Order: sequence, then structure tokens, then C-alpha cells
Amino acid sequence: MNTLFEPLQLGDLRLANRIVMAPMTRNRADADGVPNALMAEHYGQRGDAGLIVAEGTWPSAVGQSYCRQPGIATPAHIAGWKRVTDAVHARGGLIVLQVMHGGRIGSRHIKPEGVETVAPSALQAAGEVVTDSAGMQPYDTPRALSTEEVRAVVQEHAQAARNAREAGFDGVELHGTSGYLPMQFLSSGTNQRSDEYGGTATNRARFAFECLREMAAAIGAGRVGLRLNPGNTYNDTSDEDSSATHAELMRQAATLGLAYLHVMRAPMPEVDAFALAREQFGERLILNDGFGADNAEATLRDHPSAALSFARHFIGNPDLVERLRAGQPLTRFDRKTLYTPGAAGYTSYDSYCTDPATA
Repeated sequence: MNTLFEPLQLGDLRLANRIVMAPMTRNRADADGVPNALMAEHYGQRGDAGLIVAEGTWPSAVGQSYCRQPGIATPAHIAGWKRVTDAVHARGGLIVLQVMHGGRIGSRHIKPEGVETVAPSALQAAGEVVTDSAGMQPYDTPRALSTEEVRAVVQEHAQAARNAREAGFDGVELHGTSGYLPMQFLSSGTNQRSDEYGGTATNRARFAFECLREMAAAIGAGRVGLRLNPGNTYNDTSDEDSSATHAELMRQAATLGLAYLHVMRAPMPEVDAFALAREQFGERLILNDGFGADNAEATLRDHPSAALSFARHFIGNPDLVERLRAGQPLTRFDRKTLYTPGAAGYTSYDSYCTDPATA
């Protein structure tokens, strides 16, 4: 597994190894979205990763999707995240913030009073969301953004990037998948607009491209990444030709000189998302495909300029890098504590050397 532990340069980011901690919603922030000491401990425990992509974080209250989801909009948010980035940097690690505007994936029972839900078009998403105050609730029916409002949301992303750098993050990643706002613009099934942000794939990719362009202008393109998942239908999204649509956004993003494209394996076998990313974007890739010790090195042989991101293995294994390096067994995580408040299932997992079952 030698390649996995080799350094890698992605834009302005110098990774000590190819092991990336993927962004994972864990709902541990305070009620108003302020990161806390528990989150600093959690991320600090995993600071040996070549890069940590912190969980999806809202750039404004309008973009909040979930209870106890962190924000990056206020001085309190910035101060809270500074504790997190300090903890990671103390371990010699790198950490970027995933900026995530939920768009129509939200509820008035989650956001502050009077804060609305917006989207490219006034189409309600199917499904329900957990709220702390009212239990399971249907997603709000969103209000369609005007053209000028879309441009204002683009600037919110640029400000989020500035705030992230002030909080000590080494960069930012735009969340472009899982049915959140950039993907709502990108997908033909959720975008019924007739202005320059709707219609053709080129127009539907415009919102994400402009967010990336303005974030790059704010903090430098070499500190900005993008996450995509061609074929993803999560949160009630659909597209008439997802592969072609994502290829269009990849081509546009490639012109910006970004740090990386973080691409997830497509859920349909006929689409090779990794090959599509290399063809349309280039070599600076972070690949995500449920990797483990058994297939990581083989993937890097096929993609020698890439890093690999791990999600579930980082939940139960704060020392994942060392476990992979030493060929040690991996701890399974507890699904029941993925989104619950508190330390259980978050900072409570032992490292291999302190695990009573392995000592």
C-alpha cells in the first residue's frame, strides 16, 4: 500500500498522504450552527488524514437543511470553526470546508423564524426531514429565486469562502451533489427556469460554475474544490442525461484551475464517473467509492495522480491512517449514533492501541 501513503499536491494543498476524510453530516453543532469543543475533538482525532473535508456547512440561514448543522455565516461560526482547524493543524493535518446550500431541502421547523426556503424552481422535494422541534416534517415548498437573487446567492458562497479562510481552513469544497442547491440548478428535473440559469446543460451548470469562480476569486483557485456524483438521485433529483450534464459542468470547472474535483462513483454501471472526470476535468482528482484496505492500492494504480476519500471507515477509526499503514483491523461504526447529539459514536471510538479488544 505504498502509493496510498505518498504525498500529493492538489493545487495549493500539499497532502502528506492520499487518504482523505470525506465530508459527513453528523449533526453535532450547537442549535444555532456554532461548532463546539466536541467537533474540535472529533476532527482533531482524525488529523493524520492527508486532507479532511469538513461536513456540509451552510453559507446563510436560508441554506440550512438539518438540525444541528454547522454554519459559516457569523463571527460565532468562524470562532467555533477556528477551534476545529486549530485542532487539525496541531496534528499537522489539512482541512477544507464543504460549503453546502440546501436549497429546497429544508424546513421552517429547522431554520430561524421567518427564514424562507428557496430553490431554482418552486418544486417541493418528495420526502421528510427530521426536526428537533416537530419530529418528521415534509420539506418546504420553496420559492423560486429571481435572477438577481441567484447572483446574490453566488456572492454568499464567495463570502463563505472568505469566512472559511478566516476560520483557519486551508480551502473550501462546493457541495455539488446529493440534491442540494447546485445540483437543483444542474438537474433538468428540478430546474424549470427560462433565464440564463435554466434550459440547456450549459445554462444549468452556470450557477455552480459562478459559485466556483467567485470562491476562487475570493481565496485563490488552488484552494477550491468541487464534489460531484453523476447519476445521483438523492433528495428527489433527476436529470434527462446526467452523464452529459455533469460532463458540461466538469468542462466549465476545468477552466478555473481548481485544486481538485472530488468525484463519487456513479450509481449506475453504464457510467464510469472516474473516467469521465479524468477526461473532462483532468488529473487532480479525489475519488470516492467505499474504499477499504482491499481495493485502495489497486485504484491508485489506475489513477496514480489521485487521492482516495474514506467516509464510514473514518467514523469508527479515528486512527484510520495508522490502521491502514499497519494492516490493522478496522472497527465498525454504530449506525444508531450517526446523527444523535453528544460524544457517543462521535468521539468515543478508541484508537487501535487503546482499544481494550485489541490491546
